[in-house]
Amino acid sequence: MNHLLSITIAAPAIAAAVLIFVPNSNRVAVRMISVVGAAISLVTSIWVAFLYDRALGGFQLLETFPLVPSMGIHLKFAVDGWGVPLLLLTGVILFTGVITSWTLAKRDKEFFMLTLLLVAGVFGVFVSQDLFVFFLFYEIAVLPMYLLIGIWGSSHKVEPSGPFKFVWKRFEVGSREYAAMKLTLMLLVGSAAIMVAMFLLWVNSGAKTFDLQVLEATRFPISVQHVIFPLVWLGFGTLAGVFPFHTWSPDGHASAPTAVSMIHAGVLMKLGAFGVLRVGMVLVPDAAAIWAPLVGAVAVVNILYGALCAASQKDLKYIIAYSSVSHMGVVMLGIATMNAAGWNGAVYQMVAHGIMTGLFFALVGLVYERAHTRTIAKMGGFAHVMPVVAGFFTLACLSSLGLPGTAGFVAEFMVFAGAAKGVNWWWAIPGVLGAFVTAVYVLRAVKTIFWGPKPEGEYAHLTDARSTEWAAPLVLGSLLVIFGFYPRVLLDFIDVASQTNLKRLPAAVTAQVTPPAGEKVVAR
Repeated sequence: MNHLLSITIAAPAIAAAVLIFVPNSNRVAVRMISVVGAAISLVTSIWVAFLYDRALGGFQLLETFPLVPSMGIHLKFAVDGWGVPLLLLTGVILFTGVITSWTLAKRDKEFFMLTLLLVAGVFGVFVSQDLFVFFLFYEIAVLPMYLLIGIWGSSHKVEPSGPFKFVWKRFEVGSREYAAMKLTLMLLVGSAAIMVAMFLLWVNSGAKTFDLQVLEATRFPISVQHVIFPLVWLGFGTLAGVFPFHTWSPDGHASAPTAVSMIHAGVLMKLGAFGVLRVGMVLVPDAAAIWAPLVGAVAVVNILYGALCAASQKDLKYIIAYSSVSHMGVVMLGIATMNAAGWNGAVYQMVAHGIMTGLFFALVGLVYERAHTRTIAKMGGFAHVMPVVAGFFTLACLSSLGLPGTAGFVAEFMVFAGAAKGVNWWWAIPGVLGAFVTAVYVLRAVKTIFWGPKPEGEYAHLTDARSTEWAAPLVLGSLLVIFGFYPRVLLDFIDVASQTNLKRLPAAVTAQVTPPAGEKVVAR
């Protein structure tokens, strides 16, 4: 099909536009239009996976539409082995997120419009082959978060501390407005860095084009690369939760409504890591090889710091939020290894973590709707009254700690294997230690919340998932197991892209970390 990628992007955007003309009172129509828009994108993303020729590799399903030819800007869409699994992830998270929000009562039409628009931007990032359009879709994906959190989010009391606590009091730390503003401002600063890097690439490309494939073929002077790479890493890395620019993420996670938390952690943070990989590692590989030790060292800090912070939290959403910071550190560590195992693991971790956190936040939303609390100390023994929720939450916890047979294990194993075989082999040690800390806090949390004595009082009559609430646990839980037992279903896509892009790295790097000719690093 000639315009399959365009349809994938356009379906949620068109659904959002149609919702403008639907009366607020017609709640059934609002939901049906939103579900249809999400379902079309899910079906087309699955279709893209079936049509993609893994033996051929490279960019396929090319579509080009002139936009501003005088500046070399085109709507150019294509997908490679990295993009295919991320399209699938986005389609699944969007569909389950819309179903999860079925019972939303407050300004539901505007909520679905913004959510659909945001995800249209996410789809656009994963398939754009023009850097300007890539950045445009990136901004479309980020900016609606301000309204989604600021209007539909929840507030929680946080006592300001530190030498500037009088300043934070003025901003009502813990409020949804604070979280939305903090998220937006920090990500806009990151966007400014990306914009500078983007125009430096354009100016130094010679052809004055934003075409990513042309930019890939251009070997930029090392002095230019040394300016571009840190801008790309810190710009995109802010969205990926790179330490110390991660602080917007826990507040954003904790304040966002359920579906927005699913999209926020499930796919939005992946845009940052994807940008570092697609733009930083591929377009300026010489500087990337030099900066990689710092990227890896910071990633290790992310893993340990996020895990230790998660272990100290009392709010369930904050535990998952800091866990995401830790798991995104695993993604960045895989990128820093600059070998096939690490890059394969990084992309696989994006998918595994996206599914896992989507499941986590869907289940936290179910628990909160019934118990009206996220404080772990107030909960206990919920498995007696909501056994299905307890089972799926336990499954998400097992994937988070990397149990064999879950998608999380496949991803972390490849990343740590890639780290161990590189020059900076010591990265694997704190990485594995972070996985151990993860096991401690997720097992402690699931035991406290679900597997204790039977609850009494107001919690004795809680109910299990019902009707549309089954959708997210069933779909996302099944995928965690499928991708855990049969990783080839995704790795055959990912590996062909990793092997192709590794060829752009400096010979000194590839000689140290690339496997012998003909050997492919994939999990079977």
